[in-house]
Amino acid sequence: MNLEGITNNNSNKILIHSIIWCFLIIASLLPFYQNFTSINAEFYVQWTSGILLFYANYFYLVPNLLLQKKYGAYLGIIFTVIAVLTCIKIFYFSPEFHNLPHQKLFDASGKEIIPEKRFLKKPPQFFKFFPSLFYLFIVSISTLIKTLSEFYINQQNKLISETRKTTTELNYLRKQTNPHFLFNALNSIYSLAYKKSDLVPDAIVTLSEMMRYMLYETDNKAVSLEKEINYIKNYIELQKLRLNNIENIFINIHGETRNKTIEPLLLISFIENAFKYGTDYKGTAFVKIKISIEDTILDFYIENKIENQSKDPNNSGIGLTNIKNRLNILYPNAHQLTIEQTDKKYSVRLNLKLELEN
Repeated sequence: MNLEGITNNNSNKILIHSIIWCFLIIASLLPFYQNFTSINAEFYVQWTSGILLFYANYFYLVPNLLLQKKYGAYLGIIFTVIAVLTCIKIFYFSPEFHNLPHQKLFDASGKEIIPEKRFLKKPPQFFKFFPSLFYLFIVSISTLIKTLSEFYINQQNKLISETRKTTTELNYLRKQTNPHFLFNALNSIYSLAYKKSDLVPDAIVTLSEMMRYMLYETDNKAVSLEKEINYIKNYIELQKLRLNNIENIFINIHGETRNKTIEPLLLISFIENAFKYGTDYKGTAFVKIKISIEDTILDFYIENKIENQSKDPNNSGIGLTNIKNRLNILYPNAHQLTIEQTDKKYSVRLNLKLELEN
């Protein structure tokens, strides 16, 4: 927790509140200056009680009663306090509502002015409610500000909670991807080593490049599309090393890959599945991959013949479920995924809106 930031934030709030109160009080002083009259005790009592009522409502009544849905108690206390403050103002600080002694008025000739023509009159009785309106205004503003403030804080906390939840889920999904890839890659190298192939050193170098990418790049929210595609190329080269027949492995990439970003390890699950189920027992695979980029739209297509019909009940579908979850989290309104399967062919098309590098 940043205590310095909290202190600065509280100082800013105090400053803003002070400026607003000064503005309102100065504005209410204008009639006194216009009429050249002195400021009486009523003015000080009204504003002091109004400010105290504002903060009592702001810090205690709204959070502890209104927002806790204790509406009866809240309204009862508010109206009682307003009634008490109004009575104090009327009976102690508003002498115009008292029975004043009769005062005679005379015109220029010395003739007494009859009562019907006097200019000094008791104010209408409805003027008694003006203090109540003032306090109601204070309470309304205080309630509105506190309610909106609490709503904003709750929305921010909800957003932070959802962001943390999403980040945790993404980290979990990425951790699932990495061991899954490593298992497949080591299987490929083991196959080469078992055959005592001279390609084992090349396979290890390729794997080291891929591991370096996974260790230092994939912790970021997004990676360079160019690096991600290079990672895919390395994976395909690693697969080719272990296969007996690679004539039916096609990869076609066209379009501008620079200055664009993508979620790391997003496409590899589809490619892993294609090689896993598109390779027969003789080591012959049929896999066709096409990646095209136009502006910020990536079109990914992969197709494989279904040669390997057996499925591991413990791992089958993990990669596909993983990728669907990540797409729904990271590209909720910016992707379209289509999967088609027949007895002999399995294909995936993913249309994705990319982000530009900053």
